[in-house]
Amino acid sequence: MTAYLVSILTFVVLSAVLALALNIQWGQAGMINFGLAGFFSIGAYVAAILAVSGVDPVSSTLAAIVSTAALSAIVSLASVRLREDYLAISTLGFAEAVRLVLLNESWLTGGPNGIREIPRPFAGVLDPSSYEVAFLGASVLIFAAVYVLLERIIRSPFGRALRTVREDEVVAATLGKNVLALRVKAFAIGGAVAGLAGALHAFYLSYIDPTQFASFVTVYAFMAVVVGGRGSNRGLLIGASTVMVLLEGTRFLKELLPFMNAQQSAALRLLLVGVALILLLIFRPGGIAREYRLTAPARDDAPATAAKT
Repeated sequence: MTAYLVSILTFVVLSAVLALALNIQWGQAGMINFGLAGFFSIGAYVAAILAVSGVDPVSSTLAAIVSTAALSAIVSLASVRLREDYLAISTLGFAEAVRLVLLNESWLTGGPNGIREIPRPFAGVLDPSSYEVAFLGASVLIFAAVYVLLERIIRSPFGRALRTVREDEVVAATLGKNVLALRVKAFAIGGAVAGLAGALHAFYLSYIDPTQFASFVTVYAFMAVVVGGRGSNRGLLIGASTVMVLLEGTRFLKELLPFMNAQQSAALRLLLVGVALILLLIFRPGGIAREYRLTAPARDDAPATAAKT
């Protein structure tokens, strides 16, 4: 049971890292990325291919981050004239193109069989019985580092400019902001974080194949951001935990309702997850935590000034 809980917590942390990537792109910059699973898979495959070839885990992870950030910047440049729904469709097409490459280029990706025996970081140094806990601890530290970095970005003038672009690009351009540069940087930063999440995913499972990077990865990330609060990094970990509890907790419905067959329990599971999310959005439409907003302290002389006026 302990191993199961450690595994669930690890997946929660990895999901939260991936949700951070989506939050900087969609939550802060307003750029809908339905192809998040594609960038996630690129990071995983780059790290896995290099690690299997003998490259150390740290260098493999850095390569995954850089390559995914570069591809994200290229995709954002290619879709510079696209807005909202059209951008979402183009990123979805990008993810499908990546999936087809992973399936058909067996010489590089292993095709449907994927990549096996990916070396785990520092597996020869740590005790195998405590490796899962150590990996969880390392994942938490990485999440904390990414969280702090993105929080500093959000609270900086660059972050405020991103929110201006999200609300109204025309206003941002009128204020002298380079909208194109802001969009490219936001998408590249999100891509880098998605690549990091993909590398951690590959190292944790030691085996990857294209089925692990289906569209449900993007759906879960959007669910975590919506539940936690769009634009809020504080609520992401809670949002990812809530989504994981809903998804994993409903697996035990078969034991509580033995008279239902596997198909019925699976359908009921999806129904309960959907109802729980709908209720959450009804009572907390802004998510669990609101995004950071810069506020100015109230002036003590404001009422007196108003009275004189």
